[in-house]
Formats: sequence, C-alpha cells, structure tokens
Amino acid sequence: MVYDLVGIGNPVYDTIVTPWIKTDGRVLSGCSTNACLVAKKLGLDNVGLVGSTGPDFAERFLLEMKTFGIGTTPTSMKKQSGGFHLIYDDRGDRTLDVLGVGDRIEPKDIPSEYLDARSIIIGPVLGEVDLELVQFIRDRSKAILFLDPQGLVRIIGENRRVLHVCDKDEFRQIAELVDFLKPNEHESETITRERDPFRAIHEMRDMSRAVPIVTLAERGSILIKDSRLYRIPPFPTKAIDSTGAGDVYAGAFVANFLNQRDVVEAAMFASAAASIMVEQVGPEFKISAEAVELRKKEIRRALSAEAVSQ
Repeated sequence: MVYDLVGIGNPVYDTIVTPWIKTDGRVLSGCSTNACLVAKKLGLDNVGLVGSTGPDFAERFLLEMKTFGIGTTPTSMKKQSGGFHLIYDDRGDRTLDVLGVGDRIEPKDIPSEYLDARSIIIGPVLGEVDLELVQFIRDRSKAILFLDPQGLVRIIGENRRVLHVCDKDEFRQIAELVDFLKPNEHESETITRERDPFRAIHEMRDMSRAVPIVTLAERGSILIKDSRLYRIPPFPTKAIDSTGAGDVYAGAFVANFLNQRDVVEAAMFASAAASIMVEQVGPEFKISAEAVELRKKEIRRALSAEAVSQ
C-alpha cells in the first residue's frame, strides 16, 4: 500500500476557551493530526501519522485514529501526552500554556512504508522534530515535503507559557530540505524578524527553494510562486474556534495539490477548507470536498479582482 499522506508530529489533547465556546475537557488536536484528519475527510484514501502519546490518552488516541481511518505508529510514551490550554480573546489572539510535552520523534520511529508516501506533512507542535529528522526524511523519501513550522519556533517559558523563538541558521537549513513552507503571520515574524508579512514572505523565498505560504487568519493567505506574489482571499465566516485552522489549511492544500499540481488552486481550496473548520469545534468537524469546492468558487471570484504583483 502506498500512502497518499503521512503526518510527522505529535498529537495533543487541548483545552480551549474562546469568547463563544469552552471545551468539555481535553480534545484531540495537533498540527499533523488535524492535517491528516482533513485530508482523509477530503478523500485521500491512505493516510498515516507518526507521533507520541502518553498512557493517559493512548487508548483514546488509538481508538480515534481507527475511527477516522488513519494509520498510526505511536512512538515510545512518556507519563503524559502533549497538550495546551488555549485562551482566545475577542480579536482572535491567543495564549498557549503547556499541559504536557510528548517525546521527540526519532528516525527509527518512521516506518519505511511511510517514507514511500506521495506526500509528507512535517508539523511539530513543540520541539519533537529537528534538523536531523528532516534531513533523514529528505534523504530517504521522494515525497512532496510540506513544513508547518509552528513547533520549531516554540519554547516553554515562565509558568509553562509558550514563547516564540527561532534559530534562524538552523531553520534555514531545514527550509532548504522541503518543498513548501507554511507559517502563520506571527511565526513568519519569528522566523524572519519582519513584522510585515509581505516582507517576511519575500525573505523566506530568498532563504530556500521552498514555495513560501503565509496564512493571515481572517485576511486569507499569501504565497510566492515563480517570483509572483499571490494574495488568496478568505471566505467570509464567523470563527467559533480557530484552533487548527492552519493545520487544516496544510492538509487541504496537500490533498488538492496531489491531484491538480497547481499551487494557487491548492491555496484557494485550502482557504475554503479552513473557513469550514473554524465554524466548528474539535476533531469531529464535518467537511466534504463538495462543500469546499463551493466556497472555493467564491474565493476564485474574489481572487480575480486582486492585483497579482511581481
């Protein structure tokens, strides 16, 4: 069996508080986890995930992966699973406090059949992926590599609050190994020291061969392909819970790109998928390729009116 997509990154179990909702206990999340979930829901047949959980959530995690039809090979387990307590304010800004930290992912944790996948999303949540692991994947896989760098630019600060820092030299080496690089606006600032996302994306384009994409929450996303900057409009919606929106963007992007091989089409599809996910809460969000395509048509009409600059 050839896997369409494999996610590399630890699952987490989060508690979430927004102005509109509060989760009843901890819910499954994580960059690679959410990307795999949406890719499976959007039609990819064979999807796998590599990441660690602790005994506190191991049984629940395996059951959820089985329910969603996602293959998994959990790494060695610590006493606790990874997770965050997220609080969003009225503007959508959030704080993250660490509830637990999963194990680092080692090369031995990745089955050989996963390395033969058509695409791999590398999406760490908090330091479980490093340059050595990405180099290992690149050396042994011909897959499309998509990097969501959120877990590469986080450390645990005082009172277990997440802080954002980046070793720019090491990050540059990692970025050179992947095909797509997708931070959000705040992460792009951490990586480049540029607050303006348009300046940041040009710097990321200069640092590696990867196609850079920056997600801008309710303002859509931007990307550079063949020296052209594209502004991908959002689909107007009300976000009930934006946790994992960027993860869903990644999974939907890859799912669409595998079929069409068109970066701009994939970005519009991803933007539409993320707009559906933020209207819901938790891993059981409902989404279909048909619903995404309907919203993508609206985004395409808005894109046609946007200036595309050199």
